[in-house]
Amino acid sequence: MSDTRHPDTPGTLDGSTHRVVVVGHGMVGHRYAVELDEALRSAGLRARVSITVCGEERQAAYDRVGMSSFFDGRTAEQMSLVEAGWVEASEVDVRLADPVTTIDRDARTVTTAARHVVPYDTLVLATGSSCVVPPVPGHDAPGAFGYRTIDDLERMQAWADGRGTGVVLGGGLLGLEAAQALQHLGLEVHVLQKGPRLMPAQLDVGGGSMLRRHVEGLGMHVHLDADTTRIRTGADGAVAAVELADGTRIDTDVVVFSPGIRPRDELARACGLVVGPRGGVVVDEHCRTADPAVFAVGECALARDAVWGLVAPGYAMAKVAVAHLVAALVGDPAPEVAFLGADMSTALKCTGVDVASVGRHTLDDPDVLELVWNDPSRKVYKKLLLRESTGEVLGAVLVGDAEAYPLLKSLASAGAPLPGPPESVLFPGAGDGPAVAGPAGLPDATVVCSCHDVTKRSICDAVHSGAHDVPAVKGCTKAGTGCGSCVPMLAQLVDAELGKLGVQVDRSLCEHFALTRRELYDVIRARAYTTFTETVTGVGTGRGCDICKPVVASVLATLAPAHVLDGENAALQDTNDHVMANMQKNGTYSVVPRMPGGEVTPAGLIVIGEVARDFGLYTKLTGGQRIDMFGARLEELPAIWRRLVDAGFESGHAYGKSLRTVKSCVGSDWCRYGVQDSTGLAVALELRYRGLRSPHKLKSAVSGCARECAEAQSKDFGVIATEAGWNLYVGGNGGMRPRHGDVLVKDVSTEDLIRYVDRYLMFYVRTADRLQRTSTWLDSLDDPDSGLSGVAYLRHVVVDDALGLGAELEADMARHVDGYADEWAATLADPDRLSRFLSFVNAPETTDDSIRFTMERGQIRPATEAEVAAGTALPPRGARRVSLGIPEVMSR
Repeated sequence: MSDTRHPDTPGTLDGSTHRVVVVGHGMVGHRYAVELDEALRSAGLRARVSITVCGEERQAAYDRVGMSSFFDGRTAEQMSLVEAGWVEASEVDVRLADPVTTIDRDARTVTTAARHVVPYDTLVLATGSSCVVPPVPGHDAPGAFGYRTIDDLERMQAWADGRGTGVVLGGGLLGLEAAQALQHLGLEVHVLQKGPRLMPAQLDVGGGSMLRRHVEGLGMHVHLDADTTRIRTGADGAVAAVELADGTRIDTDVVVFSPGIRPRDELARACGLVVGPRGGVVVDEHCRTADPAVFAVGECALARDAVWGLVAPGYAMAKVAVAHLVAALVGDPAPEVAFLGADMSTALKCTGVDVASVGRHTLDDPDVLELVWNDPSRKVYKKLLLRESTGEVLGAVLVGDAEAYPLLKSLASAGAPLPGPPESVLFPGAGDGPAVAGPAGLPDATVVCSCHDVTKRSICDAVHSGAHDVPAVKGCTKAGTGCGSCVPMLAQLVDAELGKLGVQVDRSLCEHFALTRRELYDVIRARAYTTFTETVTGVGTGRGCDICKPVVASVLATLAPAHVLDGENAALQDTNDHVMANMQKNGTYSVVPRMPGGEVTPAGLIVIGEVARDFGLYTKLTGGQRIDMFGARLEELPAIWRRLVDAGFESGHAYGKSLRTVKSCVGSDWCRYGVQDSTGLAVALELRYRGLRSPHKLKSAVSGCARECAEAQSKDFGVIATEAGWNLYVGGNGGMRPRHGDVLVKDVSTEDLIRYVDRYLMFYVRTADRLQRTSTWLDSLDDPDSGLSGVAYLRHVVVDDALGLGAELEADMARHVDGYADEWAATLADPDRLSRFLSFVNAPETTDDSIRFTMERGQIRPATEAEVAAGTALPPRGARRVSLGIPEVMSR
């Protein structure tokens, strides 16, 4: 390809608006736009530069790295990288679903599919890459898909519905992601890898072999050295089978291509830019193409003779390209920043397995030592490459346990030696070796956050400048806001620097208690306090507040169980606990009876239906396999619960910081894939832990096989059945920041499983901070004495019983189980407790007429002020008195 270099380069601003057009709104294109916007504002040039981004997809930039989470229920909106309000605040012109089709470098314009002509002074190509589709016969048949975009996923999901088998071509990172996605869709999965091992770019032979054991343990079929020659179609013309060169035929309904990526350089080729022999727009160390007015960043670029197929190098390119453009516009000399290659270290959860790769995994050098640990029984493989003469860390491969990844990556990046014996780094806390120094001992130039290229020095400087906690350091350095793998190390650095500064971090619960929640728990336990008054008198000051009262109430509920409405307990509770129902936006309440494991009889369903009908309640199924009834007035709650309790229902504790649900699939009783009785276990777990008060709400699930229909890995504690028993996951959650749980133990019996869950929950209840979910609590666990953190430390405590707490934690849980009583049944039996359920204490026969509803889709919903004013709302509901054998309460 000839070099048709444009004679002009972007010069300083001459008074006219400088027009920057970014082609592509993927992860790197979006990062470029964000970096450029911020850099221009810092230079005072934002008003003189326009930024236009032309995206091909209908979605704005999203997290393409974690696409398999789409099948865990994560929506396109939740995967978006564009923060709410950013487009408006930045004034970047983002145009979606209108791809650029041509570039005219002489006229300096791009033309889009909608025939919009957009002029530019600087053009940035961020077109990314596409998946390689081998040109075998049948590759374009219905049922064959790429795995690259959300649209791909949606088409694949729609096609897979009701089908039985799927084949993935490619055993690399994306291929295994696709395989996991197909398994989530309920398909039997075959993975075809053309080479001799899985993930060859990241793993050596041993690591690839161990990963294969994990993948096959999940029920997938792995075919190595599998050369696909044809995709057979059926009578309907759709995919029917895959044929291999060795004669193997695999019948299938779905084929997903993910054997590799190819740079999207077609626009560059068409406009005469120089491209590499195997693709990729050739750029220099400033990410500039042969045309000085055109940059290329990310996977479409060929930088230093390589296409860098990870997002972190793309981000680094974006940063370099922005720096050089802004310097040119300002008129400054070219900055020294350049793209000279990138750290290709990777850590990820591949099909639920921790996999990490640092630096090189093989080196033909007599000065290199290879240290290998291979434990097939635990499916753990670790390999470390060290320079023998200096001890310098050169590379590592970790499969099955990647806890050492952040430290090893930082050491390799800094060219630093191990801070201790190899086994103390790879297996911290094991044996009698000295503890490693940790991140505080790393060189200042060590890159802690490779996503944003943030060094240890930058983090320490931020702490010394006043950022005294992790969120503050994140805010001013961006460290930990990318993939998040460096956050544990970031937290350790912040604590270490605060220690150097002599800063004592105030972790007091509130102004009334100079103790953490954990310290308060220990004090109440040791001194056997049974009331808030005893506690605040003994170790606090004043009368308490809305922060400490619910915390003390929660601790007392565990250590000295009593009804939540008895005595002074009633005054300690949050609003919802105070009436044992969830308050809604119009002042009414929702009612959620417990359905252990999601099980309910037809008779039970009829009762719920009759209650909802008779009280005019809106009904909706919850994500936790229960039925929620909305619109109950305060005075109606006792009568509603009387009907439910008489039918055998209990409180679902939807209002409390306590166990909510244990969701389940139907398991081996009904499902042909189920290997254990997941429903039976879910019912047993929910009945065992019902009513357990904790620092935050708890959710759980049990799946009967690796297909994970109950989504157990997204729960505070989740269980997945195996042929040998159960795997226990901890610390998962959904919400705004979804997190898959970490494996605590594998293939354990039901008896052992319950013992470990007992210990885990009670250790959490005892040590977590106020309103701390298990996910953040797990990430915060860090023990300097053992050198362990996170799930490794939790396993140390719960499974190994290294602290000798096991029996104590089990006894605490046994006391809770033995002392459980349904709160609503107890309330209905006590006139004093029932007397609280009145809208107007001084006028018990009066209902609150300000509560108004309207009808929508055949059910009530809260009426708006406009609807009430317009007279279109329903009239106020009347009330009648019903006798419960106690002072009368109002009912409809």
